[in-house]
Amino acid sequence: MWAPPAVPVSGADLSSNPAGGFGPDDEVSCRFNPKMIGGTTPKFNCDLPSGETIKVKYGQGNPELNADVASTRLLTALGFPADRMFVVRRVRCAGCPTFPFQALRCLDRIDVKTACFPGGLNYNRIVDFDAAVVERRIDGRVIEATEDQGWGWYELTRIDPARGGSSPAEVDALRLMAVFLAHWDNKDANQRLICPAGKDGDGGSCTAPIAIMQDLGATFGPTKVDLHNWRQGRIWKEGASCLVSMEHLPWGGGTFPESRISEGGRQQLLGLLQQLSDSQIRDLFESSGITRLDQVNAEARRVEAWIAAFKDRVKQIREAGPCPS
Repeated sequence: MWAPPAVPVSGADLSSNPAGGFGPDDEVSCRFNPKMIGGTTPKFNCDLPSGETIKVKYGQGNPELNADVASTRLLTALGFPADRMFVVRRVRCAGCPTFPFQALRCLDRIDVKTACFPGGLNYNRIVDFDAAVVERRIDGRVIEATEDQGWGWYELTRIDPARGGSSPAEVDALRLMAVFLAHWDNKDANQRLICPAGKDGDGGSCTAPIAIMQDLGATFGPTKVDLHNWRQGRIWKEGASCLVSMEHLPWGGGTFPESRISEGGRQQLLGLLQQLSDSQIRDLFESSGITRLDQVNAEARRVEAWIAAFKDRVKQIREAGPCPS
């Protein structure tokens, strides 16, 4: 669930796309892949000329794009594995209908291709998406018994460090990080188990599986990039006993049960977050476009307000405890 980041936290670049991918001024050309895709935010799969399939999330004013970018950059900087999200200038999709997500949902519901894709898929037709981000998943095999099985937060008690699993402190640090972000849309499908490339064992086993949060569009809220509610939301249900809960958030907390954070977990996440400078936090919110969203109020356009809210949540972690053993 966690590994020391390749770049020290204090040196992490939160102003740019991840290395080795697309730049913010790139036009990405791909071919529409009509595989059904879940969730509620507009998205579709698209095949690059190399054969790699990327996920494109789109929509002018869609806060999930910005939340996803900011959350994954922050997690990666702190050492928690996450998919890579790229802000790009434009996605040029060959074969896309004008509204690809709606067409795919139509197909899933009525299973009549001629009704959902009138005229069929025309790969000579290009549709441009200017408000879009590209998701590239962590390389590796998804571990699941059924499609989109994922994992629920209530299952984290089954992690066994004696068998190579994360330590209790690392598990609690991830729990606390989910609360920090207000990751309330935490149904099983929004987390993923992965066997990284090169880590397959005998008989379909995995020598070094990782567990990640994979869909982070409903963060910094709870109503998705909502400064007021993110700032008002408390980290602790009971600070003295280090009790956390998401029961007050949408879905009553989802798969996240009320939990007590260990002192090791509190100290681990606190030690990571405190290494971030104000300029890095500024870069996080500005480069993800959170401060430029059309629907945010005037205060939420001020990056200083987001920096203050971020640092206040760090302060709440610092001032709690010491947590019970």
